[in-house]
Amino acid sequence: MAEDLVLETWDLQSERNGREHRTAAMCGQQLVVRRGQPFTITLRFSGRAYEDGVDKLAFNVETGPCPIETSGTRSHFAMTDFPEESGWSAVMQEQDEESLSVSLCSPTSARVGRYSLTLEASTGYQGSSYLLGDFVLLFNPWHPEDTVFLRDEDERREYVLSQQGLIYQGTRDYITSSPWNFGQFEDGILSICLKLLDTNPKFLRDQNKDCSRRNDPAYIGRVVSAMVNCNDEDRGVLAGRWDNHYEDGMSPMAWIGSVDILKRWNNLGCQPVKYGQCWVFAAVACTVMRCLGVPSRVVTNYNSAHDTNGNLVIDRYLNETGEEERRSRDMIWNFHCWVESWMARPDLAPGYDGWQALDPTPQEKSEGVFCCGPAPVRAIKEGDLRLKYDVPFIFAEVNADVVYWVVQRDGSQKKSIHSSVVGKNISTKSVGRDSREDITHTYKYPEGSEKEREVFAKAEHETSSLREEDEGLHLKIKLSEGANNGCDFDVFAVVSNNTNQERGCRLMLCARTASATGAVGPQCGIKDLLNLSLEPYAERSIPLRILYEKYGESLTQDNLIKVVALLTEYQTGDIIVAVRDVYVKNPEIKIRILGEPMQNRKLVAEVSLVNPLAVPLHNCVFVVEGAGLTGGQRIKELEEPVEPQEEARFRVDFVPPQAGMHKLMVDFECDKLMGVKGYRNVIIAPQPK
Repeated sequence: MAEDLVLETWDLQSERNGREHRTAAMCGQQLVVRRGQPFTITLRFSGRAYEDGVDKLAFNVETGPCPIETSGTRSHFAMTDFPEESGWSAVMQEQDEESLSVSLCSPTSARVGRYSLTLEASTGYQGSSYLLGDFVLLFNPWHPEDTVFLRDEDERREYVLSQQGLIYQGTRDYITSSPWNFGQFEDGILSICLKLLDTNPKFLRDQNKDCSRRNDPAYIGRVVSAMVNCNDEDRGVLAGRWDNHYEDGMSPMAWIGSVDILKRWNNLGCQPVKYGQCWVFAAVACTVMRCLGVPSRVVTNYNSAHDTNGNLVIDRYLNETGEEERRSRDMIWNFHCWVESWMARPDLAPGYDGWQALDPTPQEKSEGVFCCGPAPVRAIKEGDLRLKYDVPFIFAEVNADVVYWVVQRDGSQKKSIHSSVVGKNISTKSVGRDSREDITHTYKYPEGSEKEREVFAKAEHETSSLREEDEGLHLKIKLSEGANNGCDFDVFAVVSNNTNQERGCRLMLCARTASATGAVGPQCGIKDLLNLSLEPYAERSIPLRILYEKYGESLTQDNLIKVVALLTEYQTGDIIVAVRDVYVKNPEIKIRILGEPMQNRKLVAEVSLVNPLAVPLHNCVFVVEGAGLTGGQRIKELEEPVEPQEEARFRVDFVPPQAGMHKLMVDFECDKLMGVKGYRNVIIAPQPK
């Protein structure tokens, strides 16, 4: 009778498996692997070697608090000669005197999450059980049978492996980009993402059911969309705030990455972090989805509608000076960000695989919870409003019509003959480059095309079809050159008469500081021309000077000035409205790298910014961060105020742990300038062998 087989030591080979599964950055303390792909472990026995035919080896994997075979959260499988296609498998790879290499593999439909791994070794009727440890299983965009499979390697590098990116902000006429540190492989982030799944109310309500559904990226996406905001009192990650009062937290403009936010949430015992707005919610959700292995990107929609009553029309009411009268709950945001995640949708009819919109910003409830999506982008484009989930809401964000009503002194309302359309310049970062990719065509057919009309008919969207007429009067607002914070600048109302008759008009031009949600502050420039005459086929350009002394005090952290022009034609009584959001540019942050950047060698960066205002800047703080570069955040508070036109400058040193290209990101805050961002790409040479 053979003596019992006794396991002496074992090695889960975290480092080697991590390299092969592209999870090496997460494998410091634990094994992290992707589903459907084999990973190797080594078993070393004492006294004698494993004997095929005499000894039997089997493994147990379990995830979640109540693992059950029928829920897919537990599996028992013996070591065999060939891998099992549909379930978990263990295959002997090689054997020397005392040690044995075994290749384990999960099915591509396995539940993601943290698993325990147990070995059962038996000889005859005698057996022993050994707990080998924990490992984490992720989605696998590299495997053709995984629901998140993405074919192109450059896209996988950008949407799964890249820890940094750009988020588009500003206005549709002046698109700006802000750097963001997603940091999904930074220390501790994977554990926090798994904790987020275990904090969600669906898990707390029915742990078995929730864990059994964690093989489905659409389910995970919906949970993440709900958990990134805290509006359901579900211990979500971020509290939203839009009123410019952020004193008891961080201003949404000040964040520079997700790592800081997720760590604060974790350290606060899952209390919401203050404060987020759309791009912060979207970026944190993008970090969580990339961390779990789902290809994801942040997208920005300019002139984004929030249609509360579902009629696809946003009514705005202006008085005769262009000031907003009684606000409807419908809103237009100058931009709105959400996330797209890439996955197949086997729960829907064929044709809706690919990018799915997920919106974690709390706006409307879906199935009783503040979450939105996943909505197939293809369904939004085709007007298929009945498909899961929340297609009508996003369809409205990119397709609603805006109608301006002018409320006259006697209280009567006159419909303006201008109808602006929402859903412009939908943008995301290009693959492998720091440039903008315009993806509007994935959400909508060209304006005015036959296909657009078909989609609107299917969606029962009566577009007001007031697209620009060639005849009559036209009104546009133009900007001469950039509007820089601290400077005066001009905006122009350009009025053209495309008829063969002279026209007499009144032009009202008014500027107000504004926030991204469309709310306006005090007036900072006004002009009222009662007798503007336009010759046949003539064009006139009327300037309005906007002075820093008028806008400086009331400029919000969104850096926006809303300019409204009303042109009333005396002959017909027609009113034309034009609206433009002017983005007031912050000063540039300059970043210089001193010396040759090399892995594991000290590197110095010099960061500077010139005060463009006519007043000193107080309480100045620089925050520097970069995944793979800085090992967390570096914060520098300046002791002295920065005088007008003076340069604020400091040096920071760090030892970059990873070779390759990384973004060094900087945020600058002070009493007068908020959320000033800058970045520089730094290529770190590998350490010489």
